Amino acid sequence: MALDNSSEKFTDSAEDIIKEEKKPYTASHRKDDYVVVNTSPIVGWVYDWSRYIIFTLVFAVIILTFFFRIVGVDGRSMMNTLMDGDKMIVTSFMYTPKDGDIVVISRAQKYDKAIVKRIIATEGQTLQIDYKNQRVYVDGVLIDEPYVSSELKEGNAEIPSVIPQGKVFVMGDNRFDSLDSRSIEIGLIDVENIIGKAQCVVYPFKRMQMLYED
Repeated sequence: MALDNSSEKFTDSAEDIIKEEKKPYTASHRKDDYVVVNTSPIVGWVYDWSRYIIFTLVFAVIILTFFFRIVGVDGRSMMNTLMDGDKMIVTSFMYTPKDGDIVVISRAQKYDKAIVKRIIATEGQTLQIDYKNQRVYVDGVLIDEPYVSSELKEGNAEIPSVIPQGKVFVMGDNRFDSLDSRSIEIGLIDVENIIGKAQCVVYPFKRMQMLYED
C-alpha cells in the first residue's frame, strides 16, 4: 500500500519558506532594495561644520567685495585726518564720488600703488587753485577746508580749469607732503579706479571716528 506523503511535502515547503525569509541579503539582491546609512557622529559633525565654514566664507567674500573692506593707511599725506597705520572701513556699494569724500584709489596715471586722498572736484566742475593765497575754488566758490594741516604747495601737473568726464581731482590733507593730482605721477583720477569711500577709522581704538561730514 502506497503512503500519501502530501502532508510531508507541505511541511517541507513551509519550512523552506521560513528559512528563505530568514536568509540575509546577499550580493545577488538588487542594490536599490535598500540603502546603507552612515550613522557615525564624527562624520555628521564634520559634514555640518564643513557646510557652516563654506557658507561663512562665501558670505564674507560677498560682503567684502560688494559692501565694505578694511584698509590700512600707509604714509602721512592725509595727516591729521588719517595717521600712518590707521585702519579704516571703506565702502563701495552704489557709491558715487562727490566733493569732500575721502577715497581709496587703486592706481593713478603713473603710480600703480593704492592711495588714499580727498576728492576736491568732480567731472564738470570748474577748479581754481590760488597757491599765493592758499585757497581753492570749486565752481567759483571758495571751499572751506578745516581739515588741511599744512601749506598748499604747487605741483608739476597741468590742472584743467574744468574737470573732464569720468575724472576727479584729489589732494591729501597734508598739502605740503602729499603726492596727489598736482603731480604728473598721480594726475586726474579715473572714477573707475576708485575702490570706495572711507567711512570711519576703526583702529587704533583711541582714534575711532567717522570720516564723513553731515
